[in-house]
Amino acid sequence: MFSRFTHPAAAGTAGPTEGGRFNQQDTMQANMHDPYQWHAKYNAWFNTRLYDACERLDDAERKRACGAFFGSIHRSLNHLVVADQIWLARMRQCGAENGFASLALAGEALDLSPGHRLDQPLFEDWAALRRKRAQLDTAISGWVDEWPDGFANWTMLYHNTAGVQRTHPVWQAVTHFFNHQTHHRGQVTTLLMQAGVDVGVTDMVALLSTPP
Repeated sequence: MFSRFTHPAAAGTAGPTEGGRFNQQDTMQANMHDPYQWHAKYNAWFNTRLYDACERLDDAERKRACGAFFGSIHRSLNHLVVADQIWLARMRQCGAENGFASLALAGEALDLSPGHRLDQPLFEDWAALRRKRAQLDTAISGWVDEWPDGFANWTMLYHNTAGVQRTHPVWQAVTHFFNHQTHHRGQVTTLLMQAGVDVGVTDMVALLSTPP
């Protein structure tokens, strides 16, 4: 998959203005890290609750076709594991080509085979799927914690799985990344409710009253 990335300094990103005052883009860079750390924390918290709820169903029920975009609960969760690795690999390369080698995304965290389809289940075994989800969530939190200053505004240029070339700042990819999980988790919680399983409170603000 073709990809190229540009560090903002190479593209002429402005620094402080005269008098030491930062422009709007500098302020945006400085304020982006904390919200994405919060998203990573929410992502891991919600996934734990979601997988706990799914285990109140048997394997056959989790794999039953229910009319969701990816058919079943099991296939929907598999899709997220596949899509997460594709996006993380793109953003990891963005960092690597500009001197940011993520330790959190090294090793076995991203082990998806090239060409794996978005609708192709990666794990048939539930326990293996859950282990991979937990591994990815740990890696995601560690990766966001590692971000160098300004990383969110580095520019990505890549081809998606359909071969379409796209270019945009990293923060837009990260926002899509977390929003995509929210989108499909919402489908899974609906399927769980239809099966008689209530996941409970999943609002992001619920984390405010959750111990670290």
